[in-house]
Amino acid sequence: MAHRIARDGDQDREKVESQGESVPGGDSTRGMRSRRSRRLQRSPLGVRNGLNPTRVRIPESAVDGMRAFDVLTHMISTQRHRHPDDGEQAIMQRFHEGLVATVDGPCEPDDLLFPGQDLWFYRMPAPETPLGEECCVLFSDEHLLVVDKPAGMATMPRGRHQTQTALVQLRMKTSNPDLVPAHRLDRLTSGILVFIANPAVRGAYQSLFSKPGLVRKTYEALAAHDPRISAGTRWSSFMEKKVGDLQARSTDTQPHNALTEVLAVEPLPGKPGMARYSLRPYTGKTHQLRRHMNDAGVPILGDPLYPVVLPEAEDDTTLHLMSRSISFIDPISGEERFFEAPRRW
Repeated sequence: MAHRIARDGDQDREKVESQGESVPGGDSTRGMRSRRSRRLQRSPLGVRNGLNPTRVRIPESAVDGMRAFDVLTHMISTQRHRHPDDGEQAIMQRFHEGLVATVDGPCEPDDLLFPGQDLWFYRMPAPETPLGEECCVLFSDEHLLVVDKPAGMATMPRGRHQTQTALVQLRMKTSNPDLVPAHRLDRLTSGILVFIANPAVRGAYQSLFSKPGLVRKTYEALAAHDPRISAGTRWSSFMEKKVGDLQARSTDTQPHNALTEVLAVEPLPGKPGMARYSLRPYTGKTHQLRRHMNDAGVPILGDPLYPVVLPEAEDDTTLHLMSRSISFIDPISGEERFFEAPRRW
C-alpha cells in the first residue's frame, strides 16, 4: 500500500511517496500512544553536529502500522542529496546508538508506528564543497549573535546545503546548540544576519522580527545606473514565490503586499554606467529586492535568476546584493540596536 509521509527538519519540508507494509505484531503500547493529534511534538533528540533531527509523520492511511526500519529506509533512500555511505548498515547503526526515536524514547527497527505518530532521526549529510569563507562575528552578547554572512552561504540547512550553512557553522563555532536565526537572507545575499542565542528570550525577538515596521533594514545593490531612479522612488506590487519556482512572481493586478523604497543612488567612480543603490524593504517577500530591481529595468549585477534563469544558477555566488544594516529597539533592554556590515563594493 502506498502512503504519503510528511517529513521536515531544518526547514526542509517535503511530501514523498513511501511504500509501507502491513506488519503483524509490534509494540501495542507504542501503537496506542501514537494515535495523537497532528500538532508538532517536541523532539526527543537534540541538536547533533549543528543539525536538528529530521521529523517524519506517519500518514493516516497506514492503519496497520509501519515498521520503524521501513520508514527510515525509505526516507533515507529517497533523499535527493544522499551520502553514498548511508545504506542499511548506517541505518541499523542509528537504531543501535539510540539515534532514532519517538516521543516515547528510542525506537527498535521492528517497532510499529501508527497514523499521526512522529519519528525523529539524524541525517548523514552528503559531502559538500567548503565555501572558503566563514561568517564574521560583528557582535555577541548573552541574547544575540550578529554576523556578516558571505555570499553563497545558506542561512539554514535546506536541500543540498546542510553543513555549509550559517546556522550549522555558528552552532559549532560557538558550541551553542540553541542558536537560531531571527530572520533569513537568501543564499546569494551577503551581509548582516542576526541570531538569537538564548532560548529564554527567543519569543521576544521572533515576535519583533515578524512584525512589519519594527525592524529597519537597508540593503545595497550594484546595477546599471538609471537617472530616472532616485532617492524617494518606491516600488510596490503583489509578490509571491511558489514552492518549486526559481523566480518570484510580481503583478499589479492583486492587492500589493511588497514595498521597497530607494534611499540613495550613487554612480560608481571608475565603473561607467554602474551605480550603487541603497534600498529599504518595508516588507519581507522572498526575492523582493531582486524582483523589484529587475522590474524597474535595473537587474542586480550577477543575479542568476533575473531577468532570466541562467544555467547552473544554484552555484552562482556573484550576486551584488548585501544586507548593509539593521536596527531596532531591543525588546529586552529597550535600547536602540544598530548593526552595520562593512561595504564590499
